[in-house]
Amino acid sequence: MKITVGIPHKDREEAAALYWEAFGDKLGFTMGPKYQALMFVRSVLRPDHGICAHDDDGRLLGIAGFKTTQGALVGGGFRDLQRTYGWVSASIRALLLATLERDTENERFLMDGLFVAPEARGLGVGTALLDAVADEAKRRGYTQVRLDVVDTNPRAKALYRQVGFKEVKTVEIGVLRHIFGFNASTTMVRNV
Repeated sequence: MKITVGIPHKDREEAAALYWEAFGDKLGFTMGPKYQALMFVRSVLRPDHGICAHDDDGRLLGIAGFKTTQGALVGGGFRDLQRTYGWVSASIRALLLATLERDTENERFLMDGLFVAPEARGLGVGTALLDAVADEAKRRGYTQVRLDVVDTNPRAKALYRQVGFKEVKTVEIGVLRHIFGFNASTTMVRNV
């Protein structure tokens, strides 16, 4: 398995599809329909904010995204939303997405999504990507990595615990659970 910082242009389509497969249940109501969501993700995907795992044949196995003050793996702003959804629809989506927004602090490196191709799950890809995120954080001068995981993803939470992440707080989202499909988000931190 080869791990690299940055997403090659050849993998942009597949990266968007894997992202949507991983987060579509959570974002579907807000970002759907799927064809528009994929169009949006492809248009705002920041290759310099992702760490990729490829197999020996060059096939994309998974990606770990991160967020900095310069952007996120899948960020974008109102103008990006407007190009895909139109002004009115973009306004509603921007308001809903703002409720999920996480701050970018200067003390911890913020991981912003981990997704692995279905055929590569259970093969150590997620663990390798999490270790690569820790290495990237250390390279940038951070002493900790921070992430948030939703309560409907116990498998991810177990993986994060296994590689050294500790829970620091859980926040319930209240009535927004009907829109996003989860009840709470737990912040976890790992020393590097």
